[in-house]
This record gives sequence, C-alpha cells and structure tokens, in this order.
Amino acid sequence: MGKPLILALDQGTTSTRAILFQADGKPVGDASRPLRQSYPRDGWVEHDAEEIYAACVGVLRDTVETCGRDSADIAALGVTNQRETVVVWDKATGRPIHPAIVWQDRRTADVCDRLRDAGHEPAVTAATGLLLDPYFSGTKIAWILDKVPGARRRAEAGELLCGTIDTWVIWRLTDKANHVTDATNASRTLLFDIEKQDWSDAMLSLLNVPRALLPTVLDCAGDYGEVTPDILGRPLPIRGVAGDQQAALMGQGCIHPGEMKVTYGTGGFMLVNTGEDRPHSASRLLTTVAARVNGRTTYALEGSIFVAGAAIQWLNEGLGVTGGPRGAEALARSARGGHGVVVVPAFTGLGAPWWDAEARGAIFGLTRDAGLAEIAQATFDSCVFQGRDLIEAMRADAPSAFEDAALRIDGGMAKSAWFSQRLADLTGIPVHRASYQETTALGAALFAGVGAGVYGSVEEAVKARPEAELLTPTFDTVTREAAYARWLDALPRVRSQA
Repeated sequence: MGKPLILALDQGTTSTRAILFQADGKPVGDASRPLRQSYPRDGWVEHDAEEIYAACVGVLRDTVETCGRDSADIAALGVTNQRETVVVWDKATGRPIHPAIVWQDRRTADVCDRLRDAGHEPAVTAATGLLLDPYFSGTKIAWILDKVPGARRRAEAGELLCGTIDTWVIWRLTDKANHVTDATNASRTLLFDIEKQDWSDAMLSLLNVPRALLPTVLDCAGDYGEVTPDILGRPLPIRGVAGDQQAALMGQGCIHPGEMKVTYGTGGFMLVNTGEDRPHSASRLLTTVAARVNGRTTYALEGSIFVAGAAIQWLNEGLGVTGGPRGAEALARSARGGHGVVVVPAFTGLGAPWWDAEARGAIFGLTRDAGLAEIAQATFDSCVFQGRDLIEAMRADAPSAFEDAALRIDGGMAKSAWFSQRLADLTGIPVHRASYQETTALGAALFAGVGAGVYGSVEEAVKARPEAELLTPTFDTVTREAAYARWLDALPRVRSQA
C-alpha cells in the first residue's frame, strides 16, 4: 500500500463534488455534478433527495476511476454537506416521503413568528445557541410530519427516519446500516442541546418532533460505518463528517480560540473559534458547535452576510458592468479617492448582527462627479463592512478570543487579491488568503484523516493545509474609521426599525 489517500464528499446547495487528497493536503482528483433546485411556491426551496444520493455515488465513482491512483490506498471518506437541509424517509423502503426542504426555505416563518411572540426564543437560544428562524431544520421536519398524510402517525410508530443531508447520504452509502450525524450538523437543527451534547427533550416537545426519527450524534472524527463494496469496488470506511461551514473552519486551520474564517460566496459566513467554553451572544450572533473530537466540544460564534458575491453579480446584471467579477473589480479599482459613496446591498434584508429581513438596499453620498466606478468600489466595500459588523459583534461577545486576531478567507471573492487587500485595509485585521479554495472538502478530508488514524491529532492534520498568502493592513486608522463611520451612518436609513 502506498501513501494513504483521503476521499472527501462535498454535497452543496448547487452542486455535489468529490475530491481525493493526499495526506499532505494536495488534491489528486475530483469530479462534480450540478444540483437542480425547485421553487414550488414563493419562498419555498426543495431538492430531490434521490438525485442528491445518485450524484454522490456518481462523483465518488468518477473521482476514484479517473484519479490514476490505486483505490486500495484510500484510507477513508469524509463527508461535508449543506447544513439545515432535511429529508424524511421511509425506514423500510428508503424512499423519501417528501422532497428535501432546503436551508434557504422560508415556509415555516409563521411558525417561528408564533413561537417568538409566545416568548419561547430565550429558552431556544439557551438550549441550542440559535434563534427562532425557518433557516434551521426543526420546524422543517415538523412541517413535513404535519403536511404529508399519515406521516406523524408513522413517525411516532418508528416507521420513518429523518436527517440532514449527511445523515441521508451516509444511511444510503452504508446500505441502511448507519443512521448517524455529527455534532456540528446536529447543532443546526434547533433540536440539539449544545451544552449537554444530546437531543433536547424540551425542544423536541416544543417543535413536536418525535425522538425516534433522529440519528445518533457522533464526533466529527469517528466511525460512521463503511461505504458498501458495490459502490467503489471495496468497502471504504467513513471516518469524518462536518457541516460545510465547520468543515471550512477546519480546512482553514481554525482550531484554536480566536482563529476565524469567512467564506465569501454568494453570501458570507464568518465563524470564530471560541474554544471549549460556550459563548453567550449579546449581539444576536449564533452559537454553534465548531467541532467535537475525542468527545471534546469546541464552540464558535457565527454570523451570516446575506449578500456578498451577489452584490457583484448585481453590478454585472443590474447595472450593466461587463466582464463579470473581473470587469467589476477593474471598474472599482478606477474609482477616485475619497468619493464618499456608500452602497448598502440589503436586497433581501440585513443578516447578522442586525437580523432585519425588511431592510432594503440603497446608495448614499452621490455627488455630480460620482459615477459607476465609485458605486462599484462602494459595492465591494459593502462586503467588507458587513464583515466588520460581524467582527465587532464577535469582539464584544468574546473579547478574549481577539487578542491576536487574523482573518482567514476563502470562497469566490477571495480569489481577488485586490478585494482581499481591501478587506485587510478596511477592517484593520491581517488577512490570510487561502491558496486552495476548496477548504470545505479539505476540512472533511482532515476530519476523516484524524478518524482513520492518518493523522495523530487535529493539530497534526491542519499542518497539511496549503500555505496562505498574508495581507497586512495599509490604511491609517483615521482613513479606515472614517470609511466605517459612513457605513454605520447609512445603516439606520435602510433598516425597517432603526
């Protein structure tokens, strides 16, 4: 047997990808397939769970068959997934009883509103670290049980199972042998007590979800069973699982308190590792499980930016800037200095820490000599300022975690060296730009490597990360703070409740 390889399965919202890594973190093969989304009603988003599973099998096979390496050298499989998306299926037949309800889906907003109005949110946050929002899985599960004829009766009789996408895929890959999830995915369901590290009886009762439906919760590096030999020609141990943002946190090497990452894609997700002491956010950030390894839980504060790369897409499609993201960047770089334009891209509201779904976007500070270049630069800067809002909220919630702060970034916008430098300049925090952007898949592989014994510890595993480019702030404090002050001045003008 040669040097061990680790296979990662990354099941995302718009695509499914498999990547084969060497133990040193170098990718040696990959395959991907797109994933269709359906929108049966306004605010509803669904996936075909059978299509997801078929894509997973397809990309695993394609990667192994085309990598040119001996499959006997693959030590383990790691799985990462779009979080909060749920499936409910028949335990005997394996057939889903309803399409998967995607994390973006808003159909249970009224349920969350009623629970919040009834005063339940403080208890929900105390147990789960989350807020009452249809984003999370629990109300989605209850909706399926209530709306599919006979589903609740069958669930209470033990005839149905449910789970997030990791659970569904693993149950199928192991031929129904393992109904499991990991602590990071469990922590996004609204059903999991993140301090007791077990399903919460109080939350199960509040949301009316039978415990018999739910999977066993394991460490991120653990024994999830084996992929059956008919899929890859031999049994393959599944030894690591984490939700996508926590996998990216691992892939970015954020394993110590104060280490934080942000993924700039269509939106943005920022997480800061806060260590083994659970933080309690006064800034309406989410408290979530960062990882659980060898029975030890580490926590993270998380904030979401609704619009990041989507704002650049708006420049291209809405304002007619040609050349895609690169064309938008080139235009932004040509803006005159000190223009004072501020763009607040609240197209679908404001995310954390404001949580204002009714806020709407606006442009401020226009003068006669302001043009499209200034608007473009202000749009890029808005992605930075939304990130700084999260940083300031996290700093307030967990000051001890910010003694030596640096920001590790990945995602589509991180491919731009100019934007990455802008991020350092306008936050005043050094930025480490990932040289390899598939950090989510890499994190899943690293967890699996720990679970399979390829690495002796998490600390050893993260040494396999590729080198990152360090960008240090160049703006003086006065310039930086004046720019942020203009942003803070603009925000109350777009909020529904300033």
